[in-house]
Amino acid sequence: MMDDTMTRPDTSSGDKRTRTEGPLGRKSAIVKRSIELHGHKTSVSLEDQFWDGLRDIAERTRTPLPALLQTIDAQRGYANLSSAIRVYVLEHHRAAAAQTERHYMSAST
Repeated sequence: MMDDTMTRPDTSSGDKRTRTEGPLGRKSAIVKRSIELHGHKTSVSLEDQFWDGLRDIAERTRTPLPALLQTIDAQRGYANLSSAIRVYVLEHHRAAAAQTERHYMSAST
């Protein structure tokens, strides 16, 4: 089970690097987050944008974030979990964009 404390950046390593603003005006450094999967604690290193995207997907699909993470974990094959999350978020948004495009194309004909 994951609570708000499990989604906070892990600062135990003492790394106090400041994150700089990226070209889109958002911080882009990778942040390590502690999570729990199948009763085991682990960590993922993700940019804030991907973590925000994952949380948005969970909210829009009404899927608890821990359940979504378990689904991604089960489908990831040999990829590391952080990479699998990035790919999942990217593919989700690609599919949504394609669906929107199909909707507009059918509406214009």
